[in-house]
Amino acid sequence: MSEKHLTDVRFDSFGFSPEIMQGIEDAGFTLCTPIQAEAMPIALDGQDVAGQAHTGTGKTAAFLLTTFKHLLTNPPAESRRRNQPRALMLAPTRELAVQIHKDAEVLGSHTGLKLGLVFGGTGYEQQRRQLEDGVDILIGTPGRLIDYFKQHIYDLKAIQVIVLDEADRMFDLGFIKDIRYMLRRCPEPQHRLGMLFSATLSYRVKELAYEHMNNPESVTVKDDKITADNVVQTCYMTGNDEKIPLLIGLLRRMDSHRTMVFVNTKRGADLVWGFLEGNGIKAAVLSGDVPQNKRLSLLQQFKTGELPVLVATDVAARGLHIPNVTHVINYDLPDDAEDYVHRIGRTARAGASGDAISFACETFSFSLPDIEKYIGHKMPMQPVSADILAKIDPRSRVRMERPRRDDRGRGRQGSGRQGSGRGGRNRNGAKA
Repeated sequence: MSEKHLTDVRFDSFGFSPEIMQGIEDAGFTLCTPIQAEAMPIALDGQDVAGQAHTGTGKTAAFLLTTFKHLLTNPPAESRRRNQPRALMLAPTRELAVQIHKDAEVLGSHTGLKLGLVFGGTGYEQQRRQLEDGVDILIGTPGRLIDYFKQHIYDLKAIQVIVLDEADRMFDLGFIKDIRYMLRRCPEPQHRLGMLFSATLSYRVKELAYEHMNNPESVTVKDDKITADNVVQTCYMTGNDEKIPLLIGLLRRMDSHRTMVFVNTKRGADLVWGFLEGNGIKAAVLSGDVPQNKRLSLLQQFKTGELPVLVATDVAARGLHIPNVTHVINYDLPDDAEDYVHRIGRTARAGASGDAISFACETFSFSLPDIEKYIGHKMPMQPVSADILAKIDPRSRVRMERPRRDDRGRGRQGSGRQGSGRGGRNRNGAKA
């Protein structure tokens, strides 16, 4: 983590117990990020917080450490039953829920607090048994949580802490009715600690905060610039037929890299992956229809460097903490300028540096003016010279094997049991 990204506020200045401090030391934390330094004192004092901060700024540690201290210093009622969690943490996507759980395992490893993780797509019976056995802190996505709740596997009457992470994304993905459903079944706001974090504190997010929180104090940590100075942005104006040769040519020139390639559609992701694999570049696809257990495995391989390239749709644009991503390539420019910022935010996290390369092609170049207006500056243009275009045999593409339609639901036990459905959306955070 870059020292420029940190404040001079130390974690040991907050009066954390030795059990919590040991987890902080295990994570290698000494100094706080701005959102941690501003939000934690308020929440540790028992006041609800609505914080504005982009991903990669340390908000997960802020709400986890605050939750640990609150639960350790405020014992549950003697009447609390085993299947009543004490803290509820809601995330818009399964990847983000998994990441929160992983961070909680490190930071809370010495507290004795029992963690639970619930999300759709896999592990239906295993997650159900976990809830029946009892957890202190329940982390999950709305659909599967409501499914179990309606079956009376657990209840929310003993909740002492509620966390809403990436609240703006909850709205984008159509989860807000589910969120309100769960919050109304928790103790009244004055009887619990509430923390909400969002990339933007828009009117609708503030409305949610004031409706379901106890007079939350707003904390905004936002740079004057939409994108970080340490992201080097480059754009190539390219024809559609040059995109694959340009992508492979650029990847071959990168000495050592951990690259995310963003495309707008699953079909496009399959095509890009096929040409990368067919031309000696090991890659994997992360999109909405990849089974959950495989998604987690691929992310782990990418994090460890076993996979140098991850081809992703916008299902991966938010909520993933993947350290040391060196390059983000927008193979397709996104339709939404905000998605551009979220994509390139996968690199240069926590004060590090990184490169963001975009292709403005015949199909998606119309998005460029809106993106430039949103980020507040023109994108530096580079010429597409013949020496960087790889020679690609059209027959080199590897075809991705897809399961037969009759088999697509197998291995996803419980995926269709997550409450009221919405057409065209994955219940755990991705547009279909």
